[in-house]
Amino acid sequence: MHAGFSLYWALGGRWLLATVGQWAVQLSVEAPFEAGLALGIVAVGKLLAATIPVVVAYGRLPWRRFWRAVSWVGGLLLVIYGGVNTVVSGAVLAGAIRPAGGYDLNAMIGHAWLWDPLFFIWGVALTLSLWYSRKSSADGT
Repeated sequence: MHAGFSLYWALGGRWLLATVGQWAVQLSVEAPFEAGLALGIVAVGKLLAATIPVVVAYGRLPWRRFWRAVSWVGGLLLVIYGGVNTVVSGAVLAGAIRPAGGYDLNAMIGHAWLWDPLFFIWGVALTLSLWYSRKSSADGT
């Protein structure tokens, strides 16, 4: 899902872009080629991060132990990043945290209710998948 939206924005789409931050909207207007190129690279990275663990699980990629280790690190980072940012942005929206310079309401809503919870869910799903498939990794299958 994350890769799909990044690709959509890379190709010039604007729906939900404001939920990332006004800086992203501004960049897409002021430097559309550069923004598209950067978002295209991000989309490819996200797509690889989502598909490599699956390909490894089916034994279709060499260096299984290496890719599982990378996936463990990525999964844990996604859980931490998504979890912390969901809580912090939720706290800002609830008024428990008041940023000195104010904040972008659309971006805060997007991070609290959409993007960061999705990162958290992605990380949880990945780490659970890695955890439950660890026996098959240990015996080489």
